[in-house]
Amino acid sequence: MAETDNKEHRHFRDHIPEEARMHARNAREEMCKGWAAFFPPEYIARRRRARKEMLLAARELINHALDRLESYETRVD
Repeated sequence: MAETDNKEHRHFRDHIPEEARMHARNAREEMCKGWAAFFPPEYIARRRRARKEMLLAARELINHALDRLESYETRVD
């Protein structure tokens, strides 16, 4: 999968000038700094933990679906 990602990134680099990508990275960093200045650090930390919990929940749903699929396949075979 990492190899595919690298190919996709190379493809992306071929079409977007380096200067434009640099500006996009800088804009993202400045926006993050802006949010950090606007909200208290506790909010930023809580939001990050909440985002992690949502991703962990999504992972568990996917794992559960895979387990159900595997158990179905063993019953059919």
